[in-house]
Amino acid sequence: MTGRTVGIVGAGAVGQTVAALLVGEPWCNRLLITSRTHNSAAGLVTDLADMAHVARAGTRVQAVSVADLDQADAVVVCPRATFTNTATRNVRMAGLAANAPLIAELARSLVGYGRPVVMVTNPVDVLSRLFGTISRAPTYGIGSATDTARYRLALAAHHRVPVSAVDGYVIGEHGDGAVICASTTTVHGAPCTVPLDLVRAELANRPRRINVAIGRTRHGPAAAVLSALRKLLDVEDGTDVLSVNRAGVWLGIRLHVRAGRPTVQPLPLAPHETADLLTARTSLEAAYRTISHHEQGATTCP
Repeated sequence: MTGRTVGIVGAGAVGQTVAALLVGEPWCNRLLITSRTHNSAAGLVTDLADMAHVARAGTRVQAVSVADLDQADAVVVCPRATFTNTATRNVRMAGLAANAPLIAELARSLVGYGRPVVMVTNPVDVLSRLFGTISRAPTYGIGSATDTARYRLALAAHHRVPVSAVDGYVIGEHGDGAVICASTTTVHGAPCTVPLDLVRAELANRPRRINVAIGRTRHGPAAAVLSALRKLLDVEDGTDVLSVNRAGVWLGIRLHVRAGRPTVQPLPLAPHETADLLTARTSLEAAYRTISHHEQGATTCP
């Protein structure tokens, strides 16, 4: 399948990695790159054009304005405001106040855009809600997809099996309130023990190890974006864990996507997992209330 155009907002670490992955996708024939500065977008386009030529890829890459994104079949949102994150808990939520006005401004520029938007900027669940509420575009956050991958890797290492043998999900909030669906997790198709303390520690420590070593996570989230785009743009059918609107709050949930149309596939949860999901929902609702004034473009809370 060919002929897809993808817009990318943000020429930083994740935007660069997403763009490089898309250059290698045969179904993506055009990339539209925009950033807060034209120089960064133009520089990334130049580098990607070199890559496309050397790799003999047919993808055309252009630096554009936000207004030009209406040409895209899907938009990936991954800009990051300038701020210093000193948080040791709820690390992803620490960027909420800084990133919210940036995302709100972008959403107002894309009001009426009716095709899929994939949100990367953290806190991804809350900002997916902000973007989707303002723009009315179908907006999907990729945080729980990344958490699910990390969960499976941690469990595979614990049980000393290939990661392909593990089937399990992390839903709810991308952050400290992530809900580990241990009761439905299997290894080689059979129920298994899940060392929750070990898994939670790995979900917290894995991104920290990456950030300390190379400055920022990029490849894992970028691959989650690619997986979501393939399904939402009807390149392939499959199951993903994405943050979507569930009764007004964006939460990570299992989706099956067929012919580009997602259907919720809720997992059966144990009572404590249901309680954890309700806690995550309450936390995300409370976080959103602190930035909901951006829906009207206000600069201060009422």
